[in-house]
Amino acid sequence: MKRNKIGLGALYLLLGVWALTTIYPLFWVLENSFKAKDKILQQSFALPLGDLFTLSNYKRAFERLDIGRAYLNSIFISTCVTIGVMMLAGLAAFALVRFRFRLKKFCHTMVIAAMMFPVFATIIPVYTMETSWHITNTSCWGLNMLSVILPQVAGNLSFAIIVLMGYVQSLPLELEEAAHLEGCSIPQIFFKIVVPLGKPSFVTVAIFSFLWSYNDLFTQMFFLRRPEMQAITRLLNELTSKEGTNYGLMASAVTLVIIPVIIVYIFLQKYIIKGMTAGAVKG
Repeated sequence: MKRNKIGLGALYLLLGVWALTTIYPLFWVLENSFKAKDKILQQSFALPLGDLFTLSNYKRAFERLDIGRAYLNSIFISTCVTIGVMMLAGLAAFALVRFRFRLKKFCHTMVIAAMMFPVFATIIPVYTMETSWHITNTSCWGLNMLSVILPQVAGNLSFAIIVLMGYVQSLPLELEEAAHLEGCSIPQIFFKIVVPLGKPSFVTVAIFSFLWSYNDLFTQMFFLRRPEMQAITRLLNELTSKEGTNYGLMASAVTLVIIPVIIVYIFLQKYIIKGMTAGAVKG
């Protein structure tokens, strides 16, 4: 018993140290965002109290950057990607688990194989294809958003399908058979039984899809070149190239970028573990 307590204490100590190394860099960026740029290098680890405290970095960030529009673009793109991935991946996972058809194994293999191709390997043909559709770098806001949403949805589908397949396999087939006997159609079974019972898995897919889309700078660099169309991560990249070593302004911009990510994680973190472990026994 005593040995178990010692081992548990060592484990907590190790996790505490690991958490400190993860959380402290975020705190360091936050505290330096409230200091003048000439004070950061001299007192980078001091708390922003008294004369060190200033809001000039945030004022300059809002003056130099159209952060409001960039936030709108990022939230719109990430929300559309999340909804698209949840719908398509959910239907695909349900079909691959519950239906028998000739190319089922081939489709399953292709889903797994798609995870092996990074976005860097497909960006040129995707860009060429979307250019031929005349939806890239246009004056139309909706078309520009669509040009980013489509490749991001495609890039997140494989992971989402694998996660949701594990959950669907864990569901008792008797539930769906009983619903079918009651007269429910296939879409009704999916939306009234599979989706409500699979809330943790669907929320997990939504969280990862939203965060990946929100942080995806590489795709935005190709498809969002107009200043008024830029998302928040692209805007931060532009700031870094223009301001150079203005660490105070960079710290404030980074803080503004990561605020939505932290909020999403704080309120939905409990679903991540539930969703990732759902279907672990049978999946």
